[in-house]
Amino acid sequence: MSSSSQRDRRRFSRRDFVRTSALGLFSSSPLARALAGGQTQPWFEAVPAERSGITWTHTAGLSPNMYLPETVGAGCAFFDYDNDGWMDIYLVNSGPCDFYTPPTPLRNALYRNNRDGTFTDVTEKAGVSGNAYGMGVAVGDYNGDGLPDLYVTQYPRSILYHNNGDGTFTDVSAKAGVAAPGWATSAVWFDYDNDGRLDLFVCRFADFSKEKNVWCGGHDPGQGYYCKPSVYKPMPSWLFHNNGDGTFTDVSRESGIAASLAKAWGAVAADLNNDGHMDLFVGSDTAPNPLFMNQGGGRFVDSGFLAGVAYNPFGVARSGMGVDAADYDQDGWIDLFVTNVDHEMYSLYHNNHQGGFDDVSLRTPIGATTELMSGWGLKFFDFDNDGELDLVIANGHPDLVIQQHHPELRYRQPLLLFEQKAGSWKNASDLAGPAFAQLLAARGLALGDFDNDGAVDVLVTTNDGPPLLLKNNAGGDNHWLGLRLIGTRSNIDAIGAKVTWKSGELVRHRSRVGGGSYLSSHDPRMVLGLGTRSQIDWLEVEWPGPGGSRQRFTGLPVDRYITVTEGHPGWQPSA
Repeated sequence: MSSSSQRDRRRFSRRDFVRTSALGLFSSSPLARALAGGQTQPWFEAVPAERSGITWTHTAGLSPNMYLPETVGAGCAFFDYDNDGWMDIYLVNSGPCDFYTPPTPLRNALYRNNRDGTFTDVTEKAGVSGNAYGMGVAVGDYNGDGLPDLYVTQYPRSILYHNNGDGTFTDVSAKAGVAAPGWATSAVWFDYDNDGRLDLFVCRFADFSKEKNVWCGGHDPGQGYYCKPSVYKPMPSWLFHNNGDGTFTDVSRESGIAASLAKAWGAVAADLNNDGHMDLFVGSDTAPNPLFMNQGGGRFVDSGFLAGVAYNPFGVARSGMGVDAADYDQDGWIDLFVTNVDHEMYSLYHNNHQGGFDDVSLRTPIGATTELMSGWGLKFFDFDNDGELDLVIANGHPDLVIQQHHPELRYRQPLLLFEQKAGSWKNASDLAGPAFAQLLAARGLALGDFDNDGAVDVLVTTNDGPPLLLKNNAGGDNHWLGLRLIGTRSNIDAIGAKVTWKSGELVRHRSRVGGGSYLSSHDPRMVLGLGTRSQIDWLEVEWPGPGGSRQRFTGLPVDRYITVTEGHPGWQPSA
């Protein structure tokens, strides 16, 4: 970026950006001046429905009874269901349940990538419409046949769709034993016992049904509002062990998972203490955030309180929503992030290497920026391929009428982009483009490179509205390598693998976590940023599990996708 662009960025306030964009004065905004100073285009560009072909819209079924599921939105996914090397899109909708009967049939949506920036709706042919009030989606190849399968969380019962390999899916929930009756939210595929098969963790929210619905607010017309979840009882989440024969065993109780009650929204699996076992961090709303540390032998212990992530510094549970995990400062230990609601601030938890985490949000712009915001989906990613992890967050208040009670708050809120340079964070939303000035009821957020240009794109769902597809224009300014990992001894999706690469003086590492964000699933490929460097000296893959095997590769290309298979020498070009 030119020096004039950098000066414009320092002078430019986010409030000015939102104001000028909303008034249609974007051409004279500081971003426009930054473009004139050297930045060629906004970092992210909203792709309109008439261009993408994605015309589906989420329907929440908003009602005067204000049932809580109506306002929490739904998730989305990037995944390559037909293995053609191009990311397809899945979107979750609401549907029939005890508190909602849609006046017209509703369905989820599967959009096939046409490889030209457009998508085609293939939902009916694929057979993945959903059959209840949909929440989230998790993608994983649970039977190791090389085809990604779909787990769709719903109220009051979830679905496992097996990929048949011919463009269709089969509902195998009953056979598999993973229907998870109740209000399921996020789900994560990961191999908790290192047997090479993907197991399934499913978040459960509160003890809720139509009969148990709680009314909040006055009793006159227009005086109701969506309840704070504190009025509902927390519940245990589920852990399903993969038996290797297409079935799963509910091991929630014997594993220790069921011992911790929560109101679980988001979940991420990562090896937080570097012992070779995958741990789980869960965002819980008005109940302590569980941190399930994997003890080996199929056992977990909730260390959230001792680790400092269960409560705020005053011992009060916050409204944990979306979560993610990544080693953002490259110190060899994976850190955590969780979004909360207004007046709580979001939490950036730095791993202190001693079994605990320190909330460092107030040392960054993240704390002050998010004080009056409510966050949902989020993800660490290197949006400009400079080798540093950045952070994107979807925001929006859960209460449609919040401004009537609290004029300083808004139901619809803008997206946030935080850029990192050597451990220092900046609110870069002002330069991200007009899409980051839109006010949205944003909920789910997924990452994926839908046009295979190496710049990771963003998909955001909105509650009771259309999705937002954001094309990344920034990543193309630097060099990169896209990496697809295939496990053989370890799980086929290589969840838990660690990749290290060297390019000149740049040495970086990245871990393949399971899940992350809110109700959403992501492109499984890793995009490794090189900055302006045009070659990779070497790349090393440490495969999952205690004492996982290591492979080192040299002579790698740049600015393209490759596939690396565990135990196989060399690499292969990706489709």
